[in-house]
Amino acid sequence: MYKVDLNCDLGESFGSYKLGLDEEVISYISSANIACGFHAADPLVMDYTVKLAKAAGVSIGAHPGFPDLVGFGRRNMNVSPKEAKAMVQYQIGALDSFCRAQGVKMQHVKPHGALYNMAGKDLKLAEAICEGIYEVNPKLILLALSGSEMINAAQNIGLKVAREAFADRAYEEDGSLVARTKEGAMITDEEVAIKRVIKMIKENKVTTITGKDIPIKVDSICVHGDGAKALEFVKKIKLSLETENIEIVPLNQVL
Repeated sequence: MYKVDLNCDLGESFGSYKLGLDEEVISYISSANIACGFHAADPLVMDYTVKLAKAAGVSIGAHPGFPDLVGFGRRNMNVSPKEAKAMVQYQIGALDSFCRAQGVKMQHVKPHGALYNMAGKDLKLAEAICEGIYEVNPKLILLALSGSEMINAAQNIGLKVAREAFADRAYEEDGSLVARTKEGAMITDEEVAIKRVIKMIKENKVTTITGKDIPIKVDSICVHGDGAKALEFVKKIKLSLETENIEIVPLNQVL
């Protein structure tokens, strides 16, 4: 029996701005990455999303990003490892307060957007993030791009790490995600995306944007909850995985 975690970035609304289909998507996933106020969310959204995840029995993770609300945390920032570490610890602490208030434990941390992509290629930045997480709580799991420097950094520091793959994103030959600005970065055909996911889990391979197969290890699949067809896609992927005898469980049951 294969096991995989299905994660989704949630709680990315802000003030009067509503983003994502959180209430609808939550019942189909096993782990939620909740925004912590830097790239999206605010205290009320964080509180609400933690309550939503608790009610659905979904494991909770912090989703820290760069302090860039306007750019939704997707713009690169030139920060020192010391700054990155402090940013991550600050955001974990903020979300942890709402978890404690609801009597639930945080399971993992998944960096967001540009912070995630930069740390995937920059070992020093990745180690700063991992140190930040480890010092706050060594039992937390880092959720990071499979094959990236973040995996190496977590192993160097002794932090538990789960390898993440993306259902709807194209891959470069080095295992990194194709930049959103490039054509073909997003996979919009649901059937193609689902076949890719099953191949990743069962064969440990993914076909890159150039058509070459590269090796990949997967503990968790990320599904996006903010697209036009997000809900239908999440439903389909869950059903397809179950049909293929792939059990959907939280990260702490995969590792």
